[in-house]
Amino acid sequence: QVQLVESGGGLVQAGGSLILSCVVTGRVFSTTPVGWYRQAPGKERELVARMISLLSKNYTESVKGRFTIFRDNAKNMVYLQMNKLKPEDTAVYYCNAVVYGQDFWGKGTLVTVST
Repeated sequence: QVQLVESGGGLVQAGGSLILSCVVTGRVFSTTPVGWYRQAPGKERELVARMISLLSKNYTESVKGRFTIFRDNAKNMVYLQMNKLKPEDTAVYYCNAVVYGQDFWGKGTLVTVST
């Protein structure tokens, strides 16, 4: 079993910063692909950032240069540093891990960016 629990969401003004945290427990390894997804009201869930390995990171175009995904394997943590937040970043953010081809998800944390 793999469990993920996100934290760090909240209300922030446009231009501000937040850091989301995700604790990952269970049968995961330092090489387990992890990522952050988000779902805005009325929209489908979309990939925000993904970390296949320490040197392989992918970001959706709209967050490049503003968001950074990183992990601390010693603490079983995955983070998403979000800078220069925009109102269109408002969404529920979900942590994801892929273990033996199966997706595991947290319950999400809400990020609201005000104008």
